[in-house]
Amino acid sequence: MFTTRPELTGTVGMVASTHWLASTAGMAVLESGGNAFDAAVAAGFVLQVVEPHLVGPGGDMPAIFATAADPTPRVLCAQGVAPAGATIEHYRGEGLDLVPGSGLLAAVVPGSWDGWLTLLRDHGTKSLRDVLGYAIGYARSGFPLVERIPATIEGVRQLFAEHWPTSAELWLPGGEVPKAGTLFRNPALADTWERLLREAESVGGARESQIDAARNAWYQGFVAEEIEAFSRKPHRDDSGRDHAGVLTGQDMASWSATYEDPVTVQVGDRTLAKCGPWSQGPTLAQQVLMLHELRDRLAYVDGVPTAETVHLAIEVAKLAFADREAWYGDSAEVPIDDLLSSPYTASRLALIEDTASLELRPGSPGGRTPKLPSYIAEGRGVGGGDSPMNAAVGEPTVTREGQMRGDTVHIDVVDRWGNVISVTPSGGWLQSSPTIPSLGFALGSRAQMFWLEEGLPASLVPGKRPRTTLSPSLAFRDGAPLAFGTPGGDQQDQWQLCFWLAHTVGGLNLQASIDAPMWHSAAFPLSFYPRSWQPGELVAESRLGAQAFADLRARGHRVVDAGEWALGRLSAVSRDPATGLLYGAANARGTQGYAVGR
Repeated sequence: MFTTRPELTGTVGMVASTHWLASTAGMAVLESGGNAFDAAVAAGFVLQVVEPHLVGPGGDMPAIFATAADPTPRVLCAQGVAPAGATIEHYRGEGLDLVPGSGLLAAVVPGSWDGWLTLLRDHGTKSLRDVLGYAIGYARSGFPLVERIPATIEGVRQLFAEHWPTSAELWLPGGEVPKAGTLFRNPALADTWERLLREAESVGGARESQIDAARNAWYQGFVAEEIEAFSRKPHRDDSGRDHAGVLTGQDMASWSATYEDPVTVQVGDRTLAKCGPWSQGPTLAQQVLMLHELRDRLAYVDGVPTAETVHLAIEVAKLAFADREAWYGDSAEVPIDDLLSSPYTASRLALIEDTASLELRPGSPGGRTPKLPSYIAEGRGVGGGDSPMNAAVGEPTVTREGQMRGDTVHIDVVDRWGNVISVTPSGGWLQSSPTIPSLGFALGSRAQMFWLEEGLPASLVPGKRPRTTLSPSLAFRDGAPLAFGTPGGDQQDQWQLCFWLAHTVGGLNLQASIDAPMWHSAAFPLSFYPRSWQPGELVAESRLGAQAFADLRARGHRVVDAGEWALGRLSAVSRDPATGLLYGAANARGTQGYAVGR
């Protein structure tokens, strides 16, 4: 099996992320005596600077972790909620049938700051200045632009110039798109962070007290004030019209990140832990449970899955994501125990045939009747559809032709003591919403994942979380933790399935599992505006082989060749408690992700 890089092995620490500057910042924190949580926070803030087309301070961050003292996995949910003014009536009154994929109406409470600081306060050891200093340095002194940043700015250049002048001021210096490889600075963001540090340190006292002061300065102080004032100004969004936002300082002051238990499933001798059904996380649990029952039909040959393996994986993905559409969300009770039960798994497996399904088939867990959003039940979104502001829409992941585009970011860290964490931060992209000039960042657009229809698990309801695609993973085998994840919107839990199968079925190490050919289905409604889908479509890397492509087409799949190296931006870390050895790996696709460690 060809691999792009060696699997890293060490004893001190491993940090893997979607950008080398974040990975090295995290490793620097480990080298200075910090733990995995300190390192993750430092890396997370750096990503907000160096991958601004994929994540920003105005976004969100779900994390799943285990500590050396307690190996029981926990979820830290820093997914912000819908504002009090975000009602279906208000959006319908604006003439909308979907929440726009960009602009101020798509904003929820920005959860990232509270999430990172809560993690640092409760499980880290470093001061806020220690971990935030790396990001401030890059924002103040500059960082080299990767190629996708200028390409993203070029895509929204007209939007910025005509409708988002504050974004044009920051991202189009001198009216021109900055060139790849040049240094770029964001002094307003550096100023914001330094003011937060000053306010935090002015209270004196213990590390924890200063971190709480910084949280308050964001959610009850000057940051909240600036966000509310800016949100009242109408700006153009994906609807093609100007709208003001509804997010207020009170919305921010009344919210905070929370801890919760993960959804866990036992799959053979492995335990998989995911975020709850307010995310798409349990779709991976559903998929691995189904495929475990089909394990005798799964195989890898020289590190490449057979066509039968890909077919079965695609078919179980269609079933899991159909269930996501009918049953997942934060606005109604989710029958998660029934969805993950053995009888229900068996009932879903009975639907799988040797040919590709072209239908969206949610199940009936516990005998309940599934209900799809009217937008989907009426067949809207089938075959695609462009937004008036297409370059700013949603969370771009991979085009139908397989071209790699921006999406989000991911971080995995494990330390010598056995602390481990997987985080998938996202939102607040430079193209998601107009820049707030006094703060140097944009708000997120996660509210586009709500439906403007009553009575659904993912209906827009004030105070509820949008059904996010962000989906970090943690698994255990004989006490050995494995943290992994990827950017990619709706594809996250499909590409993670590819990794899981390569590792557990193919027997490949972490790096080889990441490098193995990837695939995904587009045969279910996407979470992002304009909620399009392509029945029967299977996007795959050409390294599956011409014969596999022919076999899959013969089974009725509408195969799209994505190219040799196009899908996923996975990273992973693990630890063997018996030996103390640490392992790390990261994706070479896109030439940005790196694992570092020693």
